[in-house]
Formats: sequence, structure tokens, C-alpha cells
Amino acid sequence: MENEKKKLLYGTGNPAKLSAMRRRLCDLKIEILGLGDMKEKPPMVPEDGKTPLENARKKALAYYDFYRMPVFSCDSGLYFEGLSQELQPGVHVRTVNGKYLSDEEMLTYYSGLAKKYGDLRARYRNAICLVMDGEHVYESMDESLASETFLITSVPWAGVRQKGFPLDSLSVSIRTGKYFYEMDERQTDQLAVEDGFLLFFENTLGSSGFC
Repeated sequence: MENEKKKLLYGTGNPAKLSAMRRRLCDLKIEILGLGDMKEKPPMVPEDGKTPLENARKKALAYYDFYRMPVFSCDSGLYFEGLSQELQPGVHVRTVNGKYLSDEEMLTYYSGLAKKYGDLRARYRNAICLVMDGEHVYESMDESLASETFLITSVPWAGVRQKGFPLDSLSVSIRTGKYFYEMDERQTDQLAVEDGFLLFFENTLGSSGFC
């Protein structure tokens, strides 16, 4: 049907990330699917790139080769102002000194850093790779995709935490003074990234004639 929305696969199995992206792109005439919506189980893709863009590219190309439909993948890295290079998490937010950390171990490690160095000014650098077909690949790690600067504090939020997002209970908005967990979904979406993702898709999908 002419008015039927075109489908675009988001290469993630994380329901929270899928919901957030659907909210960001709700004005576009596309239907965003997640890996959980697909009949075939997705391939395992090692995220061993040195930058968020390298990981986003690897995932998007692998999922396109497997599902043969337009697909995009994202990745991010965490960076602190004023800390030495060896203390920068980058793309290895959960891996410290070669060890993969649980949620509780992440809280202990990052709250310890904030206790030692004071509240840490932090940003997420985000990257995206969109594969429309074998010849049309679009990618970006532009500043417009980066998060606002926020604080990582040594004192965790006292409320109930969501599994898989431990750092949100240490993250405080500089603009509002609230923990991320105290803010509603649209407020945290805005903190996580401005309009960069929407602009990226408007430019790339419009130029490709997809929508």
C-alpha cells in the first residue's frame, strides 16, 4: 500500500534503546524494528573496535549481510573531562583492567572515581552507521550526536534502579540538578542526545528516497 510505512531495522536487542529511538524518530514515516522482532536470531558481532564508529559500522554491516534489509546500528563511548587517558572508559564502559563488570561493580568503580577526583564532568560520544544496500552506507560521529555534559557523582540515587543502566543512578543533569532516574523519558532522551539522530535520518533517508 502507498501509505504503508517502510521498515528500518535498528541493530539492537535492548528494549530501552529501541523505545528511545522510536520516540526520537516518531515524526518520520518509517517503522523501526528491533532485533527481537526478527524471525532469525541475529549473528554475534564482536564489538572490538577502538571507537564508537568502528563498532557501529561492524554491527550495521553484519546485520545487513544477514537480514538483507536497511539497517542501522549505534554505539557510544563515555569520556571524562580532565582525567588521564588511561582512566577514560571510551567504548569499554563495562570493562576495567580486562574485567567485565556487573551493574554493582560498575557502581562501585565509577562512584569511587568520583569520590577520588570529585564529581566528574562526562559526555557520551555517539556514532551511527546506516546501511541501505551494498552501495549506500552512511555514517557519522558528529558532535550533534553527542550528549550534553553531565556529572557522575559518588553518591548513587536512592530509588529503584533499572537493570542494565547502573550509571544512570550516578548521573546528574547539570541543567536540572536531577539524577537521570528522577527525570521522565523525554527529558532523559534530550539529555542523552539533541536532535542529531533525527537530522541524520532526515538527511540520509531523504537523499536516498527511502522516505
